[in-house]
Amino acid sequence: MKIFKDKHILQREISKTKGISFVPTMGGLHKGHISLIKQSKKSKFKTLVSIFVNPKQFNKKSDYRSYPRSPKKDLKKLKNLKVDYLYIPTFKDIYGFKPKEKVFLDKFSIKLCGRFRRGHFEGVLNVINRFLEIIKPKYIFLGKKDYQQLYLIKKHIKKRKIKSKVIECKTIRENNGVALSTRNSSLDENQMKIASNIYYYLHNLKKKIKNDYNLFNLNKIKKDLKNLGVSKIDYLENYNTKNFKKIKKQSKKFNIFIAYYIKNIRLIDNI
Repeated sequence: MKIFKDKHILQREISKTKGISFVPTMGGLHKGHISLIKQSKKSKFKTLVSIFVNPKQFNKKSDYRSYPRSPKKDLKKLKNLKVDYLYIPTFKDIYGFKPKEKVFLDKFSIKLCGRFRRGHFEGVLNVINRFLEIIKPKYIFLGKKDYQQLYLIKKHIKKRKIKSKVIECKTIRENNGVALSTRNSSLDENQMKIASNIYYYLHNLKKKIKNDYNLFNLNKIKKDLKNLGVSKIDYLENYNTKNFKKIKKQSKKFNIFIAYYIKNIRLIDNI
């Protein structure tokens, strides 16, 4: 595995290849990231993983500072996976140039997480746009857990006619149903059990409302979730996963989107 901290040296190296399969991460690698990397390695192109905790997508400096980091463990995992390239840029390396493409931010960016995390998606799209310009990957592998983020990145790539193709990968879950996230490392045993109970509650609820949409009673559901141990709910909504329109009647093609807190730890999921 070759490690790069300078984009110009990286570009010289990857210009010799037939193409790149790119997996962007903020480190704290877990089985979800590993699944993306394994999918990438199945492609005919070399795999490049980035680790960059992007300060521009955090609303609070304290959240950025406390974001879980495990560089030594990450490096060991990537070596074991036989990743071809690892890019660990500095802030200046990423933000020290003006990108050719302007970020396209679809109007859906103000829904769900966008309502509660001002500037978050601008920060995500900004850094992804820069990575795409530096690396020019054939493929970029993204998980469905951050479904809104995935949707917005796809819209940007399509609108700006960027030649990279997005490969959508399924959400990887713990044995207890909780979607894998770097933030899970901040949960203690009891909090993890609460997160598991929330997943199964919503999973069962989805089955029921597929047959009877009237069971989607927001007040009751939020009360049930609070009783399960949720401290606060930012949003709980149903959307068609193809066109991201809110469903208002019985439907088979939808996900329940949620952002909630267990004490001060914010978790998101779509089920």
